Amino acid sequence: MSETGGAASAARTPPEPIPLTLLTGFLGAGKTTLLNRLLKDPALKDTAVIVNEFGEIGLDHLLVEYVGDNMVLLQSGCLCCTMRGDLVDALETLLRDLDNRRCTFRRVLLETTGLADPAPVLHTAMAHPYLLMRYRLDGVVTVVDALNGLSTLDEHAESVKQAAVADRIVLTKTDMLDTPERRAGKERLIERLRALNPAAPILDAAEGEAAPDQLLACGLYDPARKSPDVRKWLAAEAYADEHAHHHDHHHDPNRHDARIRAFSLTTDTAIPAGTLEMFLELLRATHGANLLRMKGIVKLAEMPETPVVIHGVQHVFHPTARLERWPDDDHRTRLVFITRDMEEHTVRELFDAFLGSAAPDRPDRAALTDNPLIPFGGVDR
Repeated sequence: MSETGGAASAARTPPEPIPLTLLTGFLGAGKTTLLNRLLKDPALKDTAVIVNEFGEIGLDHLLVEYVGDNMVLLQSGCLCCTMRGDLVDALETLLRDLDNRRCTFRRVLLETTGLADPAPVLHTAMAHPYLLMRYRLDGVVTVVDALNGLSTLDEHAESVKQAAVADRIVLTKTDMLDTPERRAGKERLIERLRALNPAAPILDAAEGEAAPDQLLACGLYDPARKSPDVRKWLAAEAYADEHAHHHDHHHDPNRHDARIRAFSLTTDTAIPAGTLEMFLELLRATHGANLLRMKGIVKLAEMPETPVVIHGVQHVFHPTARLERWPDDDHRTRLVFITRDMEEHTVRELFDAFLGSAAPDRPDRAALTDNPLIPFGGVDR
């Protein structure tokens, strides 16, 4: 190949997707403090930070100079831009400036307002055709105030959703728990957060646990790794443990988080690709709003030695990714769910029906046609 041909080929090679981390948490939880601390760490050099114009963020003491209409350069070497409208516009503007060499960055950190539902932001990262090609969702970090977290979860459904979809949960203000009652409240808060989201590690900011190496690279698709750590990303064992815990404790039905369920499904059976697609489509179309987050690794009947990874947030599913090989000795299909107002048995019976496994107390066809997720009395098989 000629030198010119090689250069042209390199130019056509799409760039490595840029990791995108979502930082969320309720009003006053301490996102600003955490973000300021992170941006001073050398690990976040060359990071682009997107903040909402109406957020409570305050980075003035870090600003150095303006480099664009809505963009400033921070002392840490990070760029910071203000989102004044559509998130797609903000992300595309960053890409244009990067491609035109007006700025450089290697990752994006997106801070939401305290009242934000994180799902629409995740939809943008996972569904927009161009952004999907240029960015990859690295993870969701949710900040929770240890002083007021219990009451916030009681009073605000948004805070429950923020905790439920997180990959990492950061507890703030634990150094202010100066009485036995407050310290006991922290333990109750941790128990509640683990029930909401069994797989997300809970990190104590005051103890220095909320460091970049704990918060970043928590997604599946890290190109620096030779093989993805699917087991850590799925954390299916945590869902199984929580299933037992959930049934051993009484939950107040008036609490917002009483509506949240976290569970996993597993099977040794290889699943035909068409069956998997039908199952996911029916789940998404009929109850997508209540499917807060779903992750899985699936053994397909057509190619059982090269599993596929699926990842969904409500109605939106990331394009299926095929792995070159199983990442460990566990070759079962494992699906983990965090749902709202959707019982585990509903999803489990639907899944079993598609696999052709009869429910214990009903014939197979009845399991399929009686399931409330299935419209018009059933599905053609």
